[in-house]
Amino acid sequence: MIIKYDVFMQMNKKYIAQLFSIFLLILVVFLISSVFSPANKETEAKIFIIEKGQSVKEIASNLKKENLIKYPSAFFFYTAFSGNYSKIQAGEYLLSSQMNIYGIVNLFSKGETAKENLTIIEGWDLRDINKYLTDKGITTKDELYSLTGTPIKEESNQNIKNLTEKFDFLKDKPKNMSLEGYLFPDTYYFDKNDTLETIVDKILSNFDEKLTDELKNEIKKQKKTIFEVVTMASMIEKEVKTLEDKKIVSGILWKRMSSGMRLQVDATILYAENKEGLKIYTKDTQINSPYNTYRVDGLPLGPISSPGMDSIIAAIYPTKTSFYYYLSTPEGKTIFSKTLEEHNYNKNKYLK
Repeated sequence: MIIKYDVFMQMNKKYIAQLFSIFLLILVVFLISSVFSPANKETEAKIFIIEKGQSVKEIASNLKKENLIKYPSAFFFYTAFSGNYSKIQAGEYLLSSQMNIYGIVNLFSKGETAKENLTIIEGWDLRDINKYLTDKGITTKDELYSLTGTPIKEESNQNIKNLTEKFDFLKDKPKNMSLEGYLFPDTYYFDKNDTLETIVDKILSNFDEKLTDELKNEIKKQKKTIFEVVTMASMIEKEVKTLEDKKIVSGILWKRMSSGMRLQVDATILYAENKEGLKIYTKDTQINSPYNTYRVDGLPLGPISSPGMDSIIAAIYPTKTSFYYYLSTPEGKTIFSKTLEEHNYNKNKYLK
């Protein structure tokens, strides 16, 4: 009987060990599945706040309440075993239930809190950007100008000097000119506590990244300056829409300059008069302004907008054609002409 009892106990221990192994396997699979699977497929993001001093258990419970995770226990165990238990940082985080525990813990441990965002639209000028930042509550009225300078007005300040020294692409910009044209159109993300100086620095850094060495070398090869190219691109941005049209218009404008013909770009007058829309009148072409390309030779005093990458590319790589004139129809189509007579005919045909 003793032998039989021992055999029974050994079999029982073996069975228990097998059951325990199966249990552990199921637990591991459950934890892995819980950690790497999203709570659900909802895409709406929400702000989740971790207060200072909150425990991991409290955080897990709050995540569950917000339907951001399914199993608080999985969050608790993964945080502990991944070595992130003491690394979770307080703050506001942008989360969605499409995220998994792995991603959430990664954000919490790195302190990657929710970001504010701003979007600069292609063709905006400093006045547009200033109003946008003011309306969003990022800056007070005209605060941007203390860093970038004021549009139209020729001036220089220490902030512009500091930025010019930091970014090489600003070196050929006239010292008395603002940063009009250099605030590159894009969407930017920043922390709520970031200063305006930090935001402007990030925008200029993006411009520096977009203007590659290849593009800079091509500009130098053409014996042009970055300032001249940005000025040309800023006009192209306001005049036409597609890359193909922009490159043709670029070819027309550079050709006009080289032949001694005035550029006669309507957008420069609208900028000088701070007007919206597309139409100008004969009296507008007579205004006394260094931005009036109906009266001044060559390029206007400086850029008139923030050009996008297509406009910059077009300014650097113009398409050579036999055209000297162009106009845009109310529908946005660009009509090109070789002669003034043909151009006037097209104006009567498409603009009346």
